[in-house]
Amino acid sequence: MEADLLRHYGVDLLDWHRGRLTSRRLAVLVRHLPRDSALLRELHGEAAEWSVTEHLLAAAVDQLAEANWMFATVNRDEDSEPPEYPQPVPRPGQTPDTEDEAGPDRDADPLPSLREMQQFFA
Repeated sequence: MEADLLRHYGVDLLDWHRGRLTSRRLAVLVRHLPRDSALLRELHGEAAEWSVTEHLLAAAVDQLAEANWMFATVNRDEDSEPPEYPQPVPRPGQTPDTEDEAGPDRDADPLPSLREMQQFFA
């Protein structure tokens, strides 16, 4: 943490000990450290590097991949195999074991048939 404060703000933590830096000011400086600081990466891991923008972009990519999958499934020949369900963009803090990463649970919620999808989009 001290290296982050020194690098970004030019603050020496000994100033807090010596009484030249108030606890309130130190707390404000720590709260406003940049996302790429070592402290935030240590506390939050890879998630510290993802902002709302990155999460929204990953969601948009996932939705586009699902829409392409639906289009390809509906417009395939009846005798051909359906395309594989797309894998979502990996997000920080999620493991491939989680439901979001693994796609739909094919045993609990089977994918619709070609006829069901064509009826839905008709």
